[in-house]
Amino acid sequence: MPAPRVVTLTANPSLDRTLSLPGPLVRGSVVRLAPSSTEPGGKGVNVARAVAAAGEEVVTVLPAADDDPIVGALQRLRLPMATVAVPTAVRTNYTVAEPDGTTTKLNEPGAPLDVRTRAALADVLHRYAEGARWVVLSGSLPPDTPVDWYAELVRSLRDTGARIAVDTSEAPLVALMSAGPDAAPDVLKPNSEELAQLSGVPEAHLTTDRAAALAAVATLHERGVAEVLLTLGGDGALLSSAEGVWSAVPPRIVVRSTVGAGDCSLAGLLLADLAGAAPAERLRTAVAYGAASASLPGSAVPIPDQVDGAAVEVTTVRTIAASGTGPTSTTPAPSTTPVPAAGRDVR
Repeated sequence: MPAPRVVTLTANPSLDRTLSLPGPLVRGSVVRLAPSSTEPGGKGVNVARAVAAAGEEVVTVLPAADDDPIVGALQRLRLPMATVAVPTAVRTNYTVAEPDGTTTKLNEPGAPLDVRTRAALADVLHRYAEGARWVVLSGSLPPDTPVDWYAELVRSLRDTGARIAVDTSEAPLVALMSAGPDAAPDVLKPNSEELAQLSGVPEAHLTTDRAAALAAVATLHERGVAEVLLTLGGDGALLSSAEGVWSAVPPRIVVRSTVGAGDCSLAGLLLADLAGAAPAERLRTAVAYGAASASLPGSAVPIPDQVDGAAVEVTTVRTIAASGTGPTSTTPAPSTTPVPAAGRDVR
């Protein structure tokens, strides 16, 4: 297998079962389902699937037995993977999808990973990270896993030279951002709920007051995070880095399922970075990928031809020059770099 440019870890993978309802859910009723689907999932798996669909070399690392259904599903997708055997079957997560795009998630907890299994996963991850451009640590941690495991992994991966992106929530996220600058990832992808958890600012305030959101994001930079991709669902996203801050509004779409949309946004950001894109273009690609994902059923990931970067409006909030912070601008950032969001395959 060629050396991957992106490596993802999914410590708590899942089979994602989407149950499509013919109408709004009525509690206590009998529902005859529309055609449903089952796909291999977990946040890191979703990122890897989207990266692979764009033609980039990727490997996804996960705990699973050789005969687990998720392994067969990934093999059918021809997604390169590295597994560490565990005795328990991968969990199943259920998504109840209503016709108007409303989704209700029912997630099983997953199987605990013992010390030996965690060490084996870390070893495999480190081996593939050597020479890779990006390592993605994504999703929840299985029961009984130390909440600071992501922080431990970030530290251990520093010597590989790969940049590290993390997308997690709740206790693992708090532990990561409390572990000190040496455990801070190069990219953190919170949503508004997770940013509220980290900042102590009510989510409603963050989503209605841009200044409050920017101040909350700034606290993540103070803790050592180089780049923050704040995803805001239908309101788009914000990208903050040492070079400046940009916001983006997604195109109007018919939402079919939001499962995996944030994962595809992160994949879009990485794909644009691999293509050498500037920050505004990285954000454009991230939002375009997230919108394309939300327009697909279940946890399907888009191919580049389904991603419309030109339909995403990117605005420069501020740029930061060597001499300091420049003036605020509302000029849409130009789209000039050929990245997958424009519908071009990077193969």
